[in-house]
Amino acid sequence: MASALARGFVQAGLVTAKHILASDPAPAARATFAKGVGAKTTTSNSEVAKFAQVLLLAVKPDQAASVLAEIRDQFTEDHLLVSIAAGVPLHKLESALPSGSRVIRVMPNTPALIGCSATAFAPGKAARPADSSLAQKLFSAVGVAFQLKESLLDAVTGLSGSGPAYVYMVIEGMSDGGVAAGLPRDVATKLAAQTVLGGARMVLETGMHPGALKDMVASPGGTTIEGLHELEKGKLRATLISAVRAATEKSKKLGA
Repeated sequence: MASALARGFVQAGLVTAKHILASDPAPAARATFAKGVGAKTTTSNSEVAKFAQVLLLAVKPDQAASVLAEIRDQFTEDHLLVSIAAGVPLHKLESALPSGSRVIRVMPNTPALIGCSATAFAPGKAARPADSSLAQKLFSAVGVAFQLKESLLDAVTGLSGSGPAYVYMVIEGMSDGGVAAGLPRDVATKLAAQTVLGGARMVLETGMHPGALKDMVASPGGTTIEGLHELEKGKLRATLISAVRAATEKSKKLGA
């Protein structure tokens, strides 16, 4: 995610590679970042804090505390911490840094790799309006971004944070259906993926309710309504709702 975001920021012209420094203990990760972004890397989090004023915390939730402990002494009122550590609440991020530290909690998703991320963010107590504007600008460069209350970020994690995996399963299942009906696998997968892409763009670009768009496809007595009937029997919608809720609850537990 760090590499994807950094590439997006550079490609959008928001920053140049020479103004980016990334820290990672793994040599392979540093090499991948340097090659993909063209920026320098280091093994020292403290060095990053001395180099930059905007710090992006892109680690697993259980690693956040140790990383913040490393940079606490270097963190000043000029710094802004932008955290994409899943489930880690603002109060934990703020308590790990000096009093009055500026923090923004962000939940992007992996399509940031291709500039199609769905992101939500919440500013901390000491964050300035300009900090929120910066977050909006940065994450809009790799997709769409919404400022929300922090209490809603776990739901964002369950929906769009985990959501790409749900969509991949839908594409895989549709492709399997195509193969079962006689299509070559490569053709079935591309048709399924393009269908999902086209359907998503229809929702976003027409502004119409998904149900209304669905009804436009389902003509009376036709093939689509038969397919929809099978999806209803399989409880597709109920299962997706349950998936989002389960992932949301897991995000809350991670934060605790």
